[in-house]
Amino acid sequence: MNQLKKQRIIIGSPVFQSPEILEAFLNSLSHLKKETISVDYIFTDDNKDVQSSRLLEEFSPEGSAVTILQGLKGSSYVCNEESHHWSDALMYRVANYKNEIIRYAIKQQYDYLFFIDSDIIVHPDLLEHLKKAEKEIVSEIFWSKWHYNTPFEPNVWLFDEYDLVPRQLGEELDEKEMEKRKSEFLNQLKVPGLYKVGGLGACTLISRSALLKGVDFSPIMNLTIHGEDRFFCIRAEVLGIPLYVDTHFPAYHIYRKRDLPGVTDYIQQCKEGAPFTIYHPKWSTHKITLSMIVRNEEGRYLKRLLSGLKNCIDEAVIIDDASTDNTASICREELQGIDLHLITNEQSMFSNEYRLRKLQWEETVKTKPEWILNLDADEIIEPDFWKDLYKLLDQKDVNAYGLRLYDMWNDTQYRDDKLWNAHTRYHTVLIRYQPEVTYKWNTKAQHCGRFPVCEGSELITETPYRIQHFGWAREEDRLEKKRRYERLDPDAVYGIKEQYDSIMDSNPNLKEWKVYDRK
Repeated sequence: MNQLKKQRIIIGSPVFQSPEILEAFLNSLSHLKKETISVDYIFTDDNKDVQSSRLLEEFSPEGSAVTILQGLKGSSYVCNEESHHWSDALMYRVANYKNEIIRYAIKQQYDYLFFIDSDIIVHPDLLEHLKKAEKEIVSEIFWSKWHYNTPFEPNVWLFDEYDLVPRQLGEELDEKEMEKRKSEFLNQLKVPGLYKVGGLGACTLISRSALLKGVDFSPIMNLTIHGEDRFFCIRAEVLGIPLYVDTHFPAYHIYRKRDLPGVTDYIQQCKEGAPFTIYHPKWSTHKITLSMIVRNEEGRYLKRLLSGLKNCIDEAVIIDDASTDNTASICREELQGIDLHLITNEQSMFSNEYRLRKLQWEETVKTKPEWILNLDADEIIEPDFWKDLYKLLDQKDVNAYGLRLYDMWNDTQYRDDKLWNAHTRYHTVLIRYQPEVTYKWNTKAQHCGRFPVCEGSELITETPYRIQHFGWAREEDRLEKKRRYERLDPDAVYGIKEQYDSIMDSNPNLKEWKVYDRK
């Protein structure tokens, strides 16, 4: 049987990058699927760091040619934890690099050129998927905080330099209507699809037909709009080439070094085929306050939890219950840019959980929260919850949401028997704070609950989302918890003795955790 000839794609990128980010970028490129395509690479090495240049030289994916062009070096490009800063001279230089790559792609008769910035991580299926769109120019979406304390925004826009408000030519809008339309446009981009846009960049597939028509990044000197991607998009529009963004396989942007930990979670989600919601952009305008109690969480699940939460929340209140390790430092590092209230107990209060939970509550309500998300440091909520969070918070008649909680007995299995069945019930983890009502605590020294009860009728709305509770997932943790309950509740006054006794069962009934696709 004759095989169809594979279409040839060359991936191009001018590179001025730190070794840590560049290594993650190159690793992502090396895992791209190539069922109907062949892939080569061309990089402009503009690096100051010799280790980065070495990484480019050593990059040699099987079956692919790699071409390295030498840049001018000595860049004045400033990239820090606040933002990226571009001078006109640097922008013109990068435009020249990209144009040189375009000329190479045309001369070597490639079917497509895929431009990608060297801080972008992509799904393995992306190139095959974008090719099937059959558009002359199409970008894959990603979301970034262009400045440290600003909301997440996309790599595409509608008008001018970065206008995200849909409108007709000459249409005048008041501020309220502009905000409404912008929100609708951004929400549309969160739904998997293919959408026409006015501008795009950084992760773009360009067909040979578009290249031959004359698209490039040269400055248009009678425009004050800044940026080589703008020049490219304006030129494409003038040439009659529509611009599109695809949102099926969102890429991940390592815009700052503090974004690096999220790469691991993104790659894991790619393997699972799950929606890409790690570092979820905080879509909602509602204020979300994370409330937690932590103690000696270093080397466990805290870092993973916080790295997935920090772009969903506005504020965090954390009680460090007399940790003797680096738990507090992990909180500060992972929640940089978040308004963090970290309260440290000199002595642990866990022997009277009611007092500890009450302190957590009191410190949380001091911040005047709107919605309170109360999680333990070993609880991971599945990705679909974050994708739909803004819809939940918009429900005006709902004040509390419940999720099912699964006691994981290892990384992939949860316990399921008559004593271990928390997953059959709904556990409140997200509530709307109502300062006008009275809250009353269960005063039990153990197992008092994470929230007080709202006096009157506090109805919990059940959701389909699930929590993986990893507090029991390691044998050493189970043994420690058994000893703790033997010490704090020897007569099982607050818990169930049979359950305490079953913690170290040698052959528990376990079931596989399944990842669901709720599309």
